Amino acid sequence: MDSVRVVVTGGTGVIGRAAVRSLVDAGHSVDVLARSAANVEIITALGARPQAADLFEADTLVRMYDGADVAINLATDIPVGYAAGWPNSWRRNDDLHTRAVANVTAAARTAGVHRIIQESASFIYADAGDTWITEQSPLEITPATEPVAVGESHVQEYAGAKQQFAGRVGVLLRFGSIIGDDPRTRFWLRAAANGRPVGLGRPHEWAHLVHADDLGPAVLAALHAPSGVFNVGAAPVLRSELVEGIAKAAGADSGAFLGPVLRRLAGGRVEPLARSLRVSSDHFAAQTGWLPTHSTFDAAWFDPALRVTRAGR
Repeated sequence: MDSVRVVVTGGTGVIGRAAVRSLVDAGHSVDVLARSAANVEIITALGARPQAADLFEADTLVRMYDGADVAINLATDIPVGYAAGWPNSWRRNDDLHTRAVANVTAAARTAGVHRIIQESASFIYADAGDTWITEQSPLEITPATEPVAVGESHVQEYAGAKQQFAGRVGVLLRFGSIIGDDPRTRFWLRAAANGRPVGLGRPHEWAHLVHADDLGPAVLAALHAPSGVFNVGAAPVLRSELVEGIAKAAGADSGAFLGPVLRRLAGGRVEPLARSLRVSSDHFAAQTGWLPTHSTFDAAWFDPALRVTRAGR
């Protein structure tokens, strides 16, 4: 497609860095919100332009979006490891999916941006057991998943039926759990290596995953997706296979699941992460041509995180 001007928020996170790299490599003009000197260095190294703004100050977003064709919001702050069991640890991530997305959509509308691409998560779906999940499958909204649902509703309102005449498009990408060189993957490996449980849910149920290498191409493909919700990930994997894969990569004899006492202590915030999610990404592939290069899970998915861990970083 022709080069467009893209503004990315959340561009220095795991998804964001992958997306910026893919967008720049494809020849697009990319600006990225920068909140610190360290972020400016990361953004510049990726070949994009840092811009000073704040997701919680709508006026600064309007200025940043002026003249942009696409706004991509990938900002998250998901707690890592056992901290995820503490409700307060999710507060910033909740704000990023509610107040920040409201600001993004309002600013994009004011600035005349015609396309928003918003990060979302497949754990918003209801536990479906062995049934395949598509974009039409039911959701289960709890206090833990409500912020994600609120963020999605802001984007859907931005690109609602009445706004279609203005040419506005809202694309929601429901990603699976990411495996790559990221903090949560490294936590899983450390925990498994020390004999601690890493599995959530039940061994015979399903997990929805996406390899970090497939994140950037997915965001790039969303530049020409129609308005709507799209699942993004590899083929679902049994949770028993995921846990054994973590153990194998970590050099442990076997992996373990959290028992009922630990699950109760973890509380409702981690419940969505334990749902059986046999998610299909066929709709996104059909609409955009995107296909995961890592289509089937195996222990080699952990190699990038292992290399960083062994290097002592």
